[in-house]
Amino acid sequence: MQDRIVLITGSTDGIGKQTAIGLANMGAHVLLHGRNSRKGHTVLDEIKNKTGNANLELFIADLSSQRQVRKLVIDVKQRHDRLHVLINNARVFMPERNLTEDGLETTFAVNHMAPFILTYELLELLNKSEPSRIINVASIAHWNARVDWSNFQGERYYDGFQAYATSKLGVILFTYVLAERLKDTGVTVNCLHPGVIKTKLLRAGFGDYPGENPEKGAQTSIYLASSPDIEKLSGLYFEKSRPSTSSPSSRDSALQNKFWQLSEKLYFVHLGKLV
Repeated sequence: MQDRIVLITGSTDGIGKQTAIGLANMGAHVLLHGRNSRKGHTVLDEIKNKTGNANLELFIADLSSQRQVRKLVIDVKQRHDRLHVLINNARVFMPERNLTEDGLETTFAVNHMAPFILTYELLELLNKSEPSRIINVASIAHWNARVDWSNFQGERYYDGFQAYATSKLGVILFTYVLAERLKDTGVTVNCLHPGVIKTKLLRAGFGDYPGENPEKGAQTSIYLASSPDIEKLSGLYFEKSRPSTSSPSSRDSALQNKFWQLSEKLYFVHLGKLV
């Protein structure tokens, strides 16, 4: 990973932070991302001291805002003309329904739309840097998703777990479609379930539910970012650093295409408001 540039969203806490530590230990140039500047700089200094790697940078953005996601892209492109690995790690669990400044349900906006937009707008940089990798952190919760198009944004009723499960299903659907679109390039895209991990997200959604530590949760992300064994593998779902089978819904081509089209529509509608 020496001199490889890696952007990890949501890397000032939990699984993302441990992923950053692991890749910094391997010599990667790590671009940290968080929402809080003060906390971000504290974490940056902590990782620098722990790993001895000075090639660390911090980017601040609230991924619930499409405007800030696009600003993150601009900031990365202003500092770098290469990006070798993008890890879409940031995610939230919202027990109650909240809308973003773009009028989207927050869980869907952060967990699905932000990775979709960030990846879409960084593809040019990733293509220039090939061989490069896109890694999307999903969840085994996607098996429980029940897509209800009449209540897709929780307009009629809201269930926090269903919102989370559906957003993670969206991440996997997005991964599969994008992998097909990138099959003739040097850019690969895979997704993963990190395990049931003791993080703020687990506490927010499930209270004291037992889980493993964040170091364990980072292992598959680190493997997908660094291992030469998967350099040419794309369009796969991983658990415990091994290819696994995702839900039947995630492998439904009609649902994949519908989710992609909806994501593009939501992106370009809001993009039109910003430019």
